[in-house]
Amino acid sequence: MMNLGFSLTATSDPEAAKPGVNLATAFFGLFLGVGVLVGCYAFIAGHEHVYNNTRDIPWGILISTYAFLAMTSTGLCVLAAVSHLYGGNKLAPTANRLVWGSLITIMGAFTCIGFELEGPHRMLLYNIISPNITSNIWWMGTLYGLAVGIMIVEFWLILTRQYKTAALVGIAGALAEIAANTCLGGVFATLPSRPFWYGGIVPMLFISSAIMQGAAAAIIFNYFATKIRGKELDETMNGAIQAAGKVMFFMLVMIVVATFWRLVPYYVGGTDNGRLAADALLSGPLSTNFKFFELSIGMIIPLILMIITKLKSPLMLVISAALVLLGMFFARYDMVVAGQMVPHYLGWDNLPNFLSYSPSVGEILVTLAGFGLIGVGFLQGERFFGKSLSDAGDHH
Repeated sequence: MMNLGFSLTATSDPEAAKPGVNLATAFFGLFLGVGVLVGCYAFIAGHEHVYNNTRDIPWGILISTYAFLAMTSTGLCVLAAVSHLYGGNKLAPTANRLVWGSLITIMGAFTCIGFELEGPHRMLLYNIISPNITSNIWWMGTLYGLAVGIMIVEFWLILTRQYKTAALVGIAGALAEIAANTCLGGVFATLPSRPFWYGGIVPMLFISSAIMQGAAAAIIFNYFATKIRGKELDETMNGAIQAAGKVMFFMLVMIVVATFWRLVPYYVGGTDNGRLAADALLSGPLSTNFKFFELSIGMIIPLILMIITKLKSPLMLVISAALVLLGMFFARYDMVVAGQMVPHYLGWDNLPNFLSYSPSVGEILVTLAGFGLIGVGFLQGERFFGKSLSDAGDHH
C-alpha cells in the first residue's frame, strides 16, 4: 500500500546529530546570515553602493556564482535521475542524496541571483503575467523554477518511500534542469555584441561542465556523509565515489579539450574584441585566475592525481573533486567577466583595452551566503533525512 505519511523519527539519523556537526552548521550558518543581511542592506542602500557592478560591467561574481551553482545542481540532478532509472550502477545507492544535493545547490544559486537582482519580486511577478517566450533568460528562470518544484515533489516521494513514482518524477526534473542549463548557456551564446560569449559551443560547454561538477559534488557529499558519522567508507560508498570519479575524469578531459578549442578561433580570424577578451585570460588582468586556478588547480592537478591513483583512492578523489569545483568556480567568473572587459567602442575616446572590475566585500559576502546555505542544508539534511538519503530503495 502507498505510504503517504512522513515522520522525522523515521528519516532522521542520530549518528549525524553530533556536536561537531552542530558546530559546522553554525559556521556555515554564520556565512548565510551575514550574507543575507548584506543582501538586504543592498536593497535599502542601493546596489550601486554595495556592489561593484557598473553600467559597462553589469554582471559580476554573483552572476558567475549563480551559473556555477546552477550547473552543479543540474549535474547532480542528472546523475540522480540516471541512477534511479537504471538500477544496478554503483551510484544508485546514493541517488537520494544526489537529489537533496541538487535541491540545496539550486537554492544556493537562487540566493546569489536573488540578491543580485534589484527587484526579484518583479521578476517573480512579471515572469508569470508578462512572459517573453523569445528570451533565453525567461526560459532559464522558468525552467529552473519548474525543476525546483519537481525536485521538491520528488524528494517528498523519496521521504514517503514512493520510490518508483519518485524515479519517474526525477526524470522530468532532470529534463527541466538540462533544458534550463542550455538556456543559461544560451543567455551568453546568443549575444553577438559580446564576441567572447557568442557561439554555439557555450551551451554544450555548460552541460558538459554541469555533469563534471555534479560528479565532483557527488564525491564530496558522499564522502563527508560517511565521515560526519565517524565511520569508514564501506564497499558501497567506496564504489559510489569511484563511479562518480570516473564520470568526473572523463568529463574533465572533455572540458580541457573544449577550453583549448574555445580559445583557438580568436587567434585564427576571430574579431578583435573577442581576441582581446581571450588575451585578458592568457596575458591580461584575468591571467592569474585562468592559468593558476582554472587550468592548474582545476584541470591539470586533478587529472594528475586521478591518473596516479587510478581512481582508487577515495581521499585523492575528494581532493581532486574539491580542486575541480574550485577551478570551475573561477572558470565561470573568468568567462562572465572576460566577456565584458573589452569596451564596446574600443578605439574611441581613448578607451582602455580592458575595463576594470573586482568584487566588493558585499558581493563576496553574498556569494558566501549561497555556499553557507548549501553547507547548512547538507549537514542538516543528513541529520533530519539521513536514513532516507542512505536508503537505495526500489526505484526501478
